[in-house]
Amino acid sequence: MTFIVSLLLPLLAFLFWRPVNPLTRSQRRWRTGISLLLALSGLAFATLWRLDVFDYAVEAWIQLAFGWVLVMFILALAFVLLREAGWLLSRLLPRRSRLATVWHGVGLNHGAAVVIVLLATLGIWNGLKPPPVQERELVVPNLPVEMDGLRVAVLADLHISPVKRGWRTERIVAATLAVKPDLIVLPGDMVDGEVEDTAAFVTALAKLQAPHGVWLAPGNHEYYHGYTRWMAHFRQMGLGVLENQTATLTINGRTLALSGVGDLAALRAAPYMRGGLAPDLPAVVAAAKGSDVHVLLAHQPKQARAAAATGAVDLQISGHTHGGHILGFDRWVVAPANHGFVRGEYRVQDMTLFVSSGAGQWDGFTARLGVPSRIEVLVLRSARAVRDGNSR
Repeated sequence: MTFIVSLLLPLLAFLFWRPVNPLTRSQRRWRTGISLLLALSGLAFATLWRLDVFDYAVEAWIQLAFGWVLVMFILALAFVLLREAGWLLSRLLPRRSRLATVWHGVGLNHGAAVVIVLLATLGIWNGLKPPPVQERELVVPNLPVEMDGLRVAVLADLHISPVKRGWRTERIVAATLAVKPDLIVLPGDMVDGEVEDTAAFVTALAKLQAPHGVWLAPGNHEYYHGYTRWMAHFRQMGLGVLENQTATLTINGRTLALSGVGDLAALRAAPYMRGGLAPDLPAVVAAAKGSDVHVLLAHQPKQARAAAATGAVDLQISGHTHGGHILGFDRWVVAPANHGFVRGEYRVQDMTLFVSSGAGQWDGFTARLGVPSRIEVLVLRSARAVRDGNSR
């Protein structure tokens, strides 16, 4: 997919300037040439990354550069489609509207080129800066009244890497502890890179603590970077690792079963996979039997329908989508690729699904425009308590 996209970038660079007037042949060549160089740099970055000849500390920066170029061309594609649609509508107007000249005018395209570069750069900055905390109530119909008001901090898709460094992790941990959650969950994609490349930037996660523990389930990116070693490393840090496993938590005299399942990435063969286990819903459903409420950590929201079909999961917490990254792109590209789920709360049969916008994102596509990263604190509410107007 990376190479297919990269090969399309030069074509888009050509289409961006081809219909623009009034440009001399020399001016058109210069503008097209600069755009082509930028497009080919994206292909070069993708090639260097896929050759896998550099240490991951270097490769991560190559991914970031590729992502910056890719975002520019996503924005350029949106502009070209809008420009040509506007030009066509203008041509259809009576007496050939002067707007047709504006759509293919050099001023509009120069302005668009500047805005595209600035927006792509802003998007990368938005993706790299530490996320704020967002608190929201989430009604879970079967939640016992005794658990009403339970505060669950969700740190999804941290994607800690040599680019983001340890200072960002420290900031996220400090912000999470400041809001005093009862429970902290990490539903996958905690890291990018092998243990020797990234472990130094993960150490702050060991400071996370909550009355009912800190628990994680694997995401697809752990499968790309030495799955078994990372799970062992997280356990050594004192984090609760749930690999198709269930922890039973006693909260105010009632029991909450917290399960974590493997990621769907294990179901497809790929040369870049470095271990991992397939999701085993029957195993965690059996382990959670008899609990008062069952919460499932499943990295990809695409697991929601299967989880809901069991009739044994009350709340699924997922990540993976990063909230969709960019307004428009979130609904038209990311949501369809994830069974319609992109961020926020959904009802799937009798189950509640919450898809986190993520506290980070992969270096190869870091941009965020209109969809900020977040440390999300879910205040779980019992349907009965809400109905009676009570809270913990």
